[in-house]
Amino acid sequence: MAWVELDGAANVRDVGGLPTTDGGQTATGRLLRADNLQQLSAADVRLLVDKFGLTTVVDLRSDFELTAEGPAPLDSVAGVRHAHHSIVPQVGDTSDVVAAALLARREADLRRYPGDRWCGHYLGYLDERPDQVSAAMVSIARAPGLAIVHCAAGKDRTGVIVALALSVAGVTPEAIVADYAATGERVEAILARLLASPTYHQDVSAMPVQAHVPRPETMDGFLTEVNTRYGGARNWLAGHGVSEQDLSLIFDRLRQP
Repeated sequence: MAWVELDGAANVRDVGGLPTTDGGQTATGRLLRADNLQQLSAADVRLLVDKFGLTTVVDLRSDFELTAEGPAPLDSVAGVRHAHHSIVPQVGDTSDVVAAALLARREADLRRYPGDRWCGHYLGYLDERPDQVSAAMVSIARAPGLAIVHCAAGKDRTGVIVALALSVAGVTPEAIVADYAATGERVEAILARLLASPTYHQDVSAMPVQAHVPRPETMDGFLTEVNTRYGGARNWLAGHGVSEQDLSLIFDRLRQP
């Protein structure tokens, strides 16, 4: 994996160099995936913007997360566009009402995919927030330079959006699963950062460390279900407002010439 080492984020990598089904590979310097970007240093910002050519931040966090975390270092950088697409239902902050909503969602996740709640949760993004999933893909497609997709841990929401983009680019399922699972190498560092944030401390500390480690079977199940239920990522996206032109832009952006 092409890890990008930053002072203020633990789970940043370039999705370039992944094999495709037709014998090619993805291009480097086009799409990064990341965890929370709230703590980027000035050196991190210079690296991303001046050296890598970052032009677009695709932020998958909820409205609550954005408000609670406040401004991030990249927010004030001229020439960097920020596209906010929350792909989970907006349920507010911590309260009894929110707790009940989360419980109902867990039950719905298991109904979608009884063998793996997280796989069911990922399918729920497509069921519950299709407009935001599609909009995130369009933001990636239309980025004039390097795009970075992130959420809090860079595992679940980011994992699904990146998996869809890589599927459109023709990356092999095995490579998509391996890219998803690579977050497991950085779980302890990711959790340490999230535990230090009042926004995430309670949710993160409620589960053991092992529960945060991504399972390859989860992403494999998700890709299989997308193919079985919808005829593949490209077909699902086309049916939810992503134009053929934007799908082609994603393909061209992520592929080596």
